[in-house]
Amino acid sequence: MKEFETKTFTIPKLIGISETTIEEHLKLYAGYVKHANLILSHIAELSKDGEKYTFEIAELQRRFGFEWGGMRNHEYYFSSLEKGSSQRNENSPLSQAIKEEFGSFEMWLARFKAIAVTRGVGWVFLSYDKKTKRLINAWVDEQHLGHLVDTSPVLALDMWEHSYVADYLPSGKKKYVDDFFENLNWSVIEKNFADAQ
Repeated sequence: MKEFETKTFTIPKLIGISETTIEEHLKLYAGYVKHANLILSHIAELSKDGEKYTFEIAELQRRFGFEWGGMRNHEYYFSSLEKGSSQRNENSPLSQAIKEEFGSFEMWLARFKAIAVTRGVGWVFLSYDKKTKRLINAWVDEQHLGHLVDTSPVLALDMWEHSYVADYLPSGKKKYVDDFFENLNWSVIEKNFADAQ
């Protein structure tokens, strides 16, 4: 069985988010990749006697969704921080789409940040729906509960405590969100949007 590979990311020194946090966070990401592969391997083995192991296979498959989400969500997150921050092009297709959907970039950003500081662990996504040609903000519980079916991620913000508590303490969640946007490489986000279309 072909395995998923742990990607490497070139992340420079960031505003507010320490190198130690990034290093530890990357180890967590590698764990999601490892466990996604292990689960698929176990499912393949148990499926040789699928009738006997129906319950185990079903539970492993449910767990796979969590590991898969942890793997893919982090790949969007880390890639958006690669190679240093870059300015957003106010005339880009993404900027225009945000303005059309939300009224202005500032209005979208305020809504996105309001979702980010909600109580609980999970992710905030800006995703694109090809069918309606619309951008949609969404909260995803944990790694996998709440992904909008048939949408493509454009921007992903990790709101699990491991992404910010060591640098910001629990009370610094809002500052972490602000710093995340200071560190974004908008060219990556623009490419995600182009790919989603």
